[in-house]
Amino acid sequence: MSIAITFSEYGAPEVLTLSEVATPEPGPGQVRIKVRAAAVNPIDVRIRAGMMQGVFPVTFPHMPGWDVAGVVDKAGAGATASVGDEVFGVAAVGGYSEYALLERPVAKPKELSFETAAGMVTVGEAAYRALRHLGVRQGQTLLIHGAGGSVGTIAVQLATAWGITVVGTVAEQDLERVTALGATAVRYGDGWVERVKAAAQGGVDFVFDASGAGVLPDSVALVGDAGRVITIADPTAGQHGVRFTGSDPKDRFPESLPLLADLIATGKLDVPVWRAYPLAEAAKAHADIEARRNQGKVVLLP
Repeated sequence: MSIAITFSEYGAPEVLTLSEVATPEPGPGQVRIKVRAAAVNPIDVRIRAGMMQGVFPVTFPHMPGWDVAGVVDKAGAGATASVGDEVFGVAAVGGYSEYALLERPVAKPKELSFETAAGMVTVGEAAYRALRHLGVRQGQTLLIHGAGGSVGTIAVQLATAWGITVVGTVAEQDLERVTALGATAVRYGDGWVERVKAAAQGGVDFVFDASGAGVLPDSVALVGDAGRVITIADPTAGQHGVRFTGSDPKDRFPESLPLLADLIATGKLDVPVWRAYPLAEAAKAHADIEARRNQGKVVLLP
């Protein structure tokens, strides 16, 4: 047996409970890792609160989390990593745990800490995926809603590196930080459309919504085509003809993870870790994210 965080009902952060669970055994092609860090993502918070039931239904008791980094301690037949390897990736079943199974372990560069490696998995892949699905190209203009968040800041860095002009809607306290990443940052909230139009004199070609703040109708109107808008955060996407990406595994780009890890290792991409909590304090980590106190990734240390 081992220790993990689970919840048995939707609700506030306090529904997260430190529980004893069966230690998982790796099947063919899988490895089991001793988890050294597990990332806490906004999607974890929304699932726990019951906000994503139509997209990510869960069975109780549920072990949250996907993104983990650690050391392989057991390998199934045909696995692509060996005992003792430092790896990261997406947990097959829950990441807020002492042990996790990985079906596609990615070698962790020595330059990356376990915290950073775990912290970049979902947010890095989501940013990369959104840009690829949109098909935005060099010389075009991209609007990113939630550009100050963990996914948004990675999307800003990737897009600007690819020669894309970026306008980002952010909270007041994030204006300077996102501007420093290469975007034209504007304050979100009432009047954002006018502020974006003023910032993007040549118009906006595509929109990536990483905020889930009810911006889809105006975003579609801004670009004139729902096919030029994508969201990872608004479950009402279908009502507006907008693509929601993330719930279908076939939508994802797991091959982006080694690329992103290399960018971080070589100093070309920054994924800051704001705070690390002991596993038992998962509720505090969720509360921080809900209150938008974090400026960077939040991770758990089993």
